[in-house]
Amino acid sequence: MDPITALHYQLAAARHEAGLSAVVLVDDSGCLVAGAGAWPLCEELAAYAPLLSEPEERLRTLVSLRIATLSRQVERVSMEIDGQSVLLCGTGGTPERASVLSRAAVGVRRILAAA
Repeated sequence: MDPITALHYQLAAARHEAGLSAVVLVDDSGCLVAGAGAWPLCEELAAYAPLLSEPEERLRTLVSLRIATLSRQVERVSMEIDGQSVLLCGTGGTPERASVLSRAAVGVRRILAAA
């Protein structure tokens, strides 16, 4: 199985288990690597994810109601893969979403290490 398909299945499983609206894996510039959920929501989440990782500093310069709202609604797991910073983000879902995304991060690392 190719890595992108495997990543999609990993994220889709996490999305289903936690009842998330969307789960995305993005690089630190907001480029969508893989996602599960409605594509427009995945793209929006990917675009805003890097801004959410440092909300205090960036929100002062990029004042946006949408970013502030997403910051409260999005669970984030930061990780480094082959020297590249990436974020695994999910929105919506159950209170267990943090632990589900943490487990999904382990799967993402495994999939990308095998690629």
